[in-house]
Amino acid sequence: MVYLLLLDISNNNLTGIVPSWIGEFKSLNALLLSNNSLEGEIPVSLFNISDLQLLDLSANTLSGGIPPHVNVNSDSKIPVVLLLHDNKLSGVIPDTLLTNVSVLDLRNNRLSGNIPMFTNLQDTHTLLLRGNNLTGSIPGQVCGLKSIQLLDLANNRLNGSIPSCFSSTSFVSGKVNTLYDYDRFSRIGISLTGFPQEKGFRVDTELTDFKSPIVLDPFSIIYLPTAEIQIEFVTKHRYDAYVGRNLELLFGMDLSGNELSGDIPADLGRLLELQALNLSHNNLSGLIPENFSGLKSVESLDLSFNRLHGRIPSQLTELNSLSVFSVSFNNLSGVIPQGKQFNTFDAQSYLGNRLLCGQSINTSCNSSYFQEPDNEVEADESAVDMVSFYWSLAAAYVSILLGILSSLSFESPWSRFWFYLVDSFIHKTKNLLTYIMHIIIFLLQLS
Repeated sequence: MVYLLLLDISNNNLTGIVPSWIGEFKSLNALLLSNNSLEGEIPVSLFNISDLQLLDLSANTLSGGIPPHVNVNSDSKIPVVLLLHDNKLSGVIPDTLLTNVSVLDLRNNRLSGNIPMFTNLQDTHTLLLRGNNLTGSIPGQVCGLKSIQLLDLANNRLNGSIPSCFSSTSFVSGKVNTLYDYDRFSRIGISLTGFPQEKGFRVDTELTDFKSPIVLDPFSIIYLPTAEIQIEFVTKHRYDAYVGRNLELLFGMDLSGNELSGDIPADLGRLLELQALNLSHNNLSGLIPENFSGLKSVESLDLSFNRLHGRIPSQLTELNSLSVFSVSFNNLSGVIPQGKQFNTFDAQSYLGNRLLCGQSINTSCNSSYFQEPDNEVEADESAVDMVSFYWSLAAAYVSILLGILSSLSFESPWSRFWFYLVDSFIHKTKNLLTYIMHIIIFLLQLS
């Protein structure tokens, strides 16, 4: 066992705890214990295997926290794939966890606290934190993930605004530093197979000795250093296959299902390589940025269930690769753009926006009810309308006050009745205060 390179006992009915003695196999390149019923905490010894490149403990019932001093393969130039998703892990994410880690998958656990301010981020290209209890804002340090290709922070409780710094990542340049030694790792003989999900990705391989299925959510590509991994990007029943090193071409960001607010940063429109962008189910407001027309590679764009207003920019018709589009349940208005890809989107893409009109939803735009101004004009007129409202309110208040004072300045039954009411109120209030004072004095004497 001194030269054991691969230990794969996944997809069994194993129970009990993960034995710490596994950490004594210092030559291990890959350890796969996924899809069992293992419980207890993760042994720290597993993170001290010097040659480890792949650690898969996913789909068990592991609990407790993630060891704070992760030191997996720290002296190697080959970054580690760390798969801990679908467990019951709790506590905070250690801020040192991404050191020499290329893929970090912590989806569907019970992790809490803020997204840590990670250090040493140059190797990380896949960060999957979906389905936890993470709070706070998205730290600007996430933009330090220069090689990031897949970022999934969906279904947490993140708040604040979306950072305006992703233009410094590989979402723009598409340049990724591939540090894997494919030939060395493929000799281990790992085989991964998976199953398609709608609007998701599929991993499928045909290698020899081992089989270990992993089912992936949308945007959750497991990018492993094997020779022949095939991933199919599924959007609206269209399949785009990527094999081996072509996986470097896949880029996606999912921030849906949080409590993010504020405007959508125009900076996102510069992410030329992004193929999937999901900002749905948040509290985002403001306008859809016109420069989203710069998302030349985007195939799936979901902005539904927010508080966006204004029109759908006609510039979005320039997105020739777009096959999935949704802006449903916002406050959008005006004419739905037509032409190119937008001719393929049905009414489901626009539900819950009663001021939209156009062929896609079989609503005529001839009525003045639908004649909405451009976004820029709408914003200016909105500001002017608020100023006019406040001036009108002030004028009405002054007019009513002057009317009351003028009616009291003349001798009339109304003015006599008004003064009678005021005098009666003052008299009754004085008597009530006198009565209360007597009660207080009486109680003090008793004590």
